Amino acid sequence: MDHELDALGLLCPLPVLKARKRLAPLASGDRLRVVTDDPAAVIDMPHFCKEAGHTLVSSEEDGATIIWVIEKA
Repeated sequence: MDHELDALGLLCPLPVLKARKRLAPLASGDRLRVVTDDPAAVIDMPHFCKEAGHTLVSSEEDGATIIWVIEKA
């Protein structure tokens, strides 16, 4: 993964806001791996992707941590 965002310890809405900021300069089709541990991320990340037009490629739970892969629209 070329681009990664460690959002561990951040609470809503910070993981989504930081993901939006990190995705902004990327080219269409680039992928961002986001690591979160905020329970609200299970709602926020898919909603953010849908609203912004990005593709949520995958989400993988590892205990309290969720790893998201987002492809920029």
